[in-house]
Amino acid sequence: MNFPLFKQMMKIHLKGMSNYAFGSAFYILLMFWLYPGIADNTGALNELIKSMPEGVVSAFNIQGGFGSMEAFISGEYYGLILPLLLSIFSIMLSTGLMARMVDQGSMSYLLSTPTTRRQVAVTQASVLSMGLLVIMLVTTGAGLLGYVWFIGDKFEFNGARYLEMNVVAWMLFIAASGIAFLISSVMNDEKKALGTSGFIVIGMFALDMLGKISDNVEWLRYISIFALYRPSDIAAGSGDPLLSSLVLLAIGIACFAAGVISFSRRDLPL
Repeated sequence: MNFPLFKQMMKIHLKGMSNYAFGSAFYILLMFWLYPGIADNTGALNELIKSMPEGVVSAFNIQGGFGSMEAFISGEYYGLILPLLLSIFSIMLSTGLMARMVDQGSMSYLLSTPTTRRQVAVTQASVLSMGLLVIMLVTTGAGLLGYVWFIGDKFEFNGARYLEMNVVAWMLFIAASGIAFLISSVMNDEKKALGTSGFIVIGMFALDMLGKISDNVEWLRYISIFALYRPSDIAAGSGDPLLSSLVLLAIGIACFAAGVISFSRRDLPL
């Protein structure tokens, strides 16, 4: 890893990371602000959920209803908004850190310095991972502030389950960004890398949702890393978040390692 390069890349991309982090923080605070009003009508909302097709309820991660703060945010935020937000971030930043630099010729200037390809790739992977960490820390902190500001002693809130949801979400996007990084490491064209990463990562999210809708296509879930991400189960106190986190982390590390090795060995149009 090249620390001067890491600092420079963090400086370049910090504004974009901050935009995603504060956008995520805004949405999670909005969820905490809305819940006291929602909680007064949980009975009617839960009856509405029961009347909906089971597949739709499962697809949008609202199996637990709105009986608790964790159940509410697991469906309204962690089940849909956060995955889409971090999918876009992972795809855009991984492409910007690797394929765009090759496509625009800036990688040739970088490699003309006493820096090896492997050092460059490891540094770029570290920038991407740090960006995800920044977003998740800001999101987690904003949620805890939201609890203090808007919930307090009014409603029960299981802080441990909330933290588990954030850890598993972070691990999910370590895996997703690892996949996007690998694709960007083996492609020279920015548009192709962006399109391929988007097709695979967003496609896996779509396959997971489709697999939840009907038992006939449930098998689609199991070719997607999103099958390991079940915020509604965590909110209900079920599932195995530790196992899911470890598997997702292993996928992410394997993809990042493959991306670094591929980039260091392939021919580059420099």
